[in-house]
Amino acid sequence: MTVLHIDSSIQGENSITRQISAAIVERLTAEQSGADVRYRDLAAQPLPHLTLPGFGTDEAAAVLAEFLAADTVVIGAPMYNFTISTQLKAWIDHIAVAGKTFRYDESGNAIGLAGDKRVIVALSRGGFYGAGTPAAAVEHAESYLRAVFGFIGIVPEFIVAEGAAVGPEHRAAGIEAALAAVDQLEVKVAA
Repeated sequence: MTVLHIDSSIQGENSITRQISAAIVERLTAEQSGADVRYRDLAAQPLPHLTLPGFGTDEAAAVLAEFLAADTVVIGAPMYNFTISTQLKAWIDHIAVAGKTFRYDESGNAIGLAGDKRVIVALSRGGFYGAGTPAAAVEHAESYLRAVFGFIGIVPEFIVAEGAAVGPEHRAAGIEAALAAVDQLEVKVAA
């Protein structure tokens, strides 16, 4: 099993998504003696934003190859200003590549080519943006990630910690609920 672990929070040791994404990787690999975990910290080593000259570089090819080689991708994705970080968006721009992770059929419909992967996203939000909340309409982190991974053929799984900025008790409750969800993740042990 090859796991690609992506973190994108700028919060360092104070990051909720880093704590949760690490717990996810630990759960997935605990009984995988030969698990190969690759780690990429997009805040510490950001990728360049998409430019035409940067599109075909060796670095871009390496990022795509790393993604394609992974069986499971675990992403720490905090919601910043209603969406994902620019660092995570730059990574996605490196993996959403026509002919590699998606293609169009003769009618112009997108066909995802990366559906053989499991993607688990550790998502944190400062407030409450889940379905049925007043702020749900401005939540564009989970909705974007569902759309972009769906476009390349993947149905992502989400573990969400909400209320991180509402107060210490809400932060603690959000982390506790997310870590409880990590404990319920299905773990597929390779034969």
